[in-house]
Parts: sequence; C-alpha cells; structure tokens
Amino acid sequence: MFFFHSAFFLFCLLEDACVSLFFCVLPIKTVFVLSEESFFNACTGVRSEIERMREPVIVSHYDADGLASAGVSARALRKMGKKFRSIVFRKLGEQELACLKGEREIIFTDFGAGSIDLVAELKAHKVVIDHHQGAENNSVLQANPCAHGFDGGREVSAAGVAFFVFGFPELADLALVGAVGDMQAHSQFGLTGLNRKIIKAGEECGAVKASKGLKLFGRNFRPLAPFISYSTEPFLPFLTGSDDACKRFVESLGISLQENEKWRNYLDLSESEKKQLATALIVHAYSLAGEFSARELVGEVYSLTNQPEGTELCDAQEFSTLLNACGRNDKPELGLNVCLGEPNALHEAKQLLQTHRNNLREGVKFAQAHVEDFHHYHFLDAREAIADGIIGVIAGMLYSTIDRSKPVVAFSLDSEKSIKISTRATTRLVKNGLNLGAMLRTACAGLGWGGGHNIAAGATINASSSNEFLLAAARELKKQKTIQAS
Repeated sequence: MFFFHSAFFLFCLLEDACVSLFFCVLPIKTVFVLSEESFFNACTGVRSEIERMREPVIVSHYDADGLASAGVSARALRKMGKKFRSIVFRKLGEQELACLKGEREIIFTDFGAGSIDLVAELKAHKVVIDHHQGAENNSVLQANPCAHGFDGGREVSAAGVAFFVFGFPELADLALVGAVGDMQAHSQFGLTGLNRKIIKAGEECGAVKASKGLKLFGRNFRPLAPFISYSTEPFLPFLTGSDDACKRFVESLGISLQENEKWRNYLDLSESEKKQLATALIVHAYSLAGEFSARELVGEVYSLTNQPEGTELCDAQEFSTLLNACGRNDKPELGLNVCLGEPNALHEAKQLLQTHRNNLREGVKFAQAHVEDFHHYHFLDAREAIADGIIGVIAGMLYSTIDRSKPVVAFSLDSEKSIKISTRATTRLVKNGLNLGAMLRTACAGLGWGGGHNIAAGATINASSSNEFLLAAARELKKQKTIQAS
C-alpha cells in the first residue's frame, strides 16, 4: 500500500512537470460570505481613521510580512499625501510599547492583536492592521481577518490586510510579497482565501502575474548551478550548498550551463529543458528528502511586473527573501527602503542576502544533527548555535527530514539573553485541531509572553524558565490532542 501511494504521488508530480510543469490552481470559493462583508467593513473603518491622521508612525514587525505591510502602508500614505515615520520591532511587549508613549498617531502593522490590551493603554490615536490571533478590545479599531472567520495564518497576511485597508490595486505586488514571505502559499495550489482577491486585483491592473514553475530562489537572474545550490526551502541533500555538485547534476541532464560564454539562468532555458530540470529535481528530492520536499519544489509563482526587470524584486518569493535578509540581520529600515524603491537600497540588500543564506544553510545542518523527539513535539535547543532572527525559519525547514506528525519547538537566545521560542507545525496538524498560538499563550503564562498563528507562533521567556515551559508545552499539546480525539 505504501509503495503504491508513493509511486502514484511521484507519477502525478512527474506528469504535471512534463505536461504543464505543475499543479493547476483551482478557483477558491469564499466560505464566509457574511464574514467577508464584515471584514471589509472593518478595513473601511480603519482607512477612515487613518485619513484623519496627520503624520502617523508606522510600527511593524521585522520579518518579510511585517516589512511588506509597512511598505504597503507607507506607499499608500504617500499616495494620500501624508507624511509618516516608521519604527520596526522584533516583538511588541511592554518595553516596546513604552517607547511609543510619546507618539500621537500610530498605525500598527503585523502587530497589535496579540498585545491588544497593552496597545489600548496608549494615549495615541491608533489603529491595528494585523492577521494574528488575539482578543477583542472595543477601544482599539482593528482590521483583522481572524475576528471575521478567516484563518490569518493561511488566507491573508498583514500586508494583504493593509492592501484591503488602503484599497490601491497597484499595491497588490507588496501584498503578495507579504503573503509569500509568511509561508502562506500552499505547495500545490499557491495562495488561497482572501489572497486570491489580491492576485485578481493585481492582474487586472497589470502589477502581478500568477503562473506555474519551480519555486527556487533566483529564477530571474541566478546561473543554474547556484540557482539549485542556494535552495534552502526545500533543502536538497547533496545539492544544497555545493555548486560543483549542481553543475554535475545539470550537465548529467544534457543541459548546457553556458551559451555564448554567458551563464544561463532558469528563464534562459527552453520549455523542454525546464520540464527536464523540474522532473530531475522532483525525483532527486522525493528519493532523498521525501514527499514534502518534492512538493515544495513546485507550485504557483508570482511575477511583479511593475518592479525593476531582471532583479529579485520581479518575483514575490525572491522579494520576500530579500526582506527577510534585511529584517533578520538587523537592517529592517533597509528592507522598508527596498519596498519604497529608494536608490541603492536593492544593492545593499543583496549584499546582506548572501550572509542570510549562508546562515540558513549552516543553521539547517546544526538543526538536523541536534533535533530531539520529545514525544509531543520535536525539540531543537539552538541557544548557542542559531540566531534568534532565523530560528523560526530553520524550525520550519526541519520538516524536510523529520517526522511531520508533531510540531517543532525551537529555542534560541535574544540580545538580552532571554529564550526566544519559535514553533512550527504542518497544515495537516492544524486541520486536526493544533493551535500553536493558543498553546504558547497558555504555556508561557507567568513565564513570559507568547502567541501567534495556529501553524506558526513565537514566545519569549526568562532564561531560567526553560524546563517549566517545556513541561507546560507538553501538557497543552496533550490537551489539544485530547480535544481532537473527542
């Protein structure tokens, strides 16, 4: 039975790779019609409040979606003729909110829902544009899909919510950058839910084009060998990190690496060569890393037609990776400048990207060698090995080689030597009832702060509370399994 299932899956992938290259994207019907109406009404209300602001400060998270949502907001404010400032934080706790006490007008993007009661205490004129799980507070105006029946972890990112708040269709490109950066693109069907409305709006105004293809970074510009060797999502055994191995791999297919002394990239290949390369990579990934890695290789890709041609900014995934490189290497303001098209910002961001991808490769190697099975979850203690800025990314990448029937809990250290916790799960686990955001909020009670999405969440606790948290996490995950079984 297992052999039949595996063989059938591989056949389907190869068939798709050889015919149209990849999976078809099915139209997604909206389930929550009334919820959709109430969500858009909330977006309109937030927009009305912003229109009354004179010179707001945009406060956002440092990851790709946080920077993209700040970028959507900043570009929209420019269109509205408003001045603004921006502040980027790694988390939004009491210390960060204390820094905002002197502000008069604040737009929170990709932040606020999980700290809504603390946000409510600020005297400033404020709104929240977020997609994380959180509580209601009538004193703070929010645009949050979670309050209207949508899954903020899968159906729309903070950048997408900002897109719906401001209503400028040409900003669909940054909205998709945020969604892709927040890992919302399903391996088979691409972006779903409210994200499909963003794609449609972007295609209608000429800012976006959705198609099918390999999802590896560098399709637009990177020579074929590094195009494959730089793949960290998914991690390709014996290919990731080795240009020489990738050269041999491509040449073994009869595909030339050069043409007229110019290194060829993916877009330079003929359609038959693209299909041949896709087929070979799918077989390689499936045989050495499993079904998950094979699925992650292919899917819907998003071209951003208003961005500078031939650069990373032409592709939503590549754009989001650049933003992650900026934010997670302590240069979030550079990422926002990239979103705004500021001179020289792209060049500087590309330099950071090399460091970022090297750190990811080394981090994955450490994680694969040190991850442990703690019965209710996989545990990775990387407090002395992996930076807190990339621990969440690496936790998710572990699923290319570990059992996917339980979540991942990973530890690193932040700049204050507190424990930064990042958790990741799979779509199947979430469908079965797992909610990591709820688990962290409860498990961290009295130890620190925690929250986020059902599929990905984070927390910060005191360094002395590690064992207490690990036991609490196990208890909460066991409770969720009991609920699922009942």
